[in-house]
Amino acid sequence: MSKKLKWQWGCFFVGLMVMSLGITMTIKGKAIGTSPWDVLHIGLFKQFGLTIGLWSILTGLFIICVTSLYLKQFPKLATLLNMILIGSFIDFFNWLLPSTTMFGFELLYFITGFFVMSIGCGLYIAASLGAGPRDTVMMIIASKGFSVKTGRTIMEVIAASCGLLLGGPVGFGTVILALGTGYIIQPALIYFKQKLEQIIGEPLI
Repeated sequence: MSKKLKWQWGCFFVGLMVMSLGITMTIKGKAIGTSPWDVLHIGLFKQFGLTIGLWSILTGLFIICVTSLYLKQFPKLATLLNMILIGSFIDFFNWLLPSTTMFGFELLYFITGFFVMSIGCGLYIAASLGAGPRDTVMMIIASKGFSVKTGRTIMEVIAASCGLLLGGPVGFGTVILALGTGYIIQPALIYFKQKLEQIIGEPLI
């Protein structure tokens, strides 16, 4: 494997793990609401059982099918791995991290998870191996002339609205995550991509 691919795949896997950790932390910080997509996943969990991570995988599979038809191309390997690994990591970290009912600790979980999730997302997208199911939607919206942060905001507001109808936990924190993550993902994506290109010595497409 070339140096370029080693760095790309390394950043991809680390980014997914970091993002999944952040997602799980926001789930643990349930006192003020969960992230928009997890409002949907938890709502589905409440209505139909299974696990939050498994619903993440299943909704990701649905999105892959829809976006593949829209783009008229098969999903990349990295997109499929994203779908599987994030759901698996969420269930793993949800089992690993201790739960709490103390508001102060839940708030700390939420705030930390907000930054960790956004930075992880920027890192794995910077690897340029293929965006995940949900981030593919974000990039499609961005390709229509919107910024990445606007695309992220539109996508997450829709997900949170659907989750609310299913009984998912919507709170002030959900609004913060829906409107705020794009502001961290965009500069993180630019920063990590520049660093990767410096290390590799060639531009990433």
